[in-house]
Amino acid sequence: MITGTGVDITEVRRIRQAVEKWGDDFLSRVFTKTELKNAKTRVSFYQHLAGRFAAKEAVFKAVGDNKLSWQDIQVQNDRSGKPICEFLNGKCKDIGVHISISHVKTYAVASAVITKKSRFS
Repeated sequence: MITGTGVDITEVRRIRQAVEKWGDDFLSRVFTKTELKNAKTRVSFYQHLAGRFAAKEAVFKAVGDNKLSWQDIQVQNDRSGKPICEFLNGKCKDIGVHISISHVKTYAVASAVITKKSRFS
């Protein structure tokens, strides 16, 4: 059962400016170590980060829990390249999340669909 949806669009330029202004403080506040390690292997570093940023924002909107933090959400790719989202720190154990991310040179967009997990999952 779908219990929430969210969408976000992010300017790649704004992510670049935040990194240039606040550096590692910004990066470590918003992204997990695993996300940053993965992003550093990408040719389009800022586009990749903007996509992850948009995905996290979309998840925040879809979940609607203001106690959820940047470090409680981790966005990666599965072996086939599909973006996946997992909740960390024991958060949101009873929900599933499905995300989609796309980006071009100047913008990144992401959507999230939240589902209630079956007690048998």
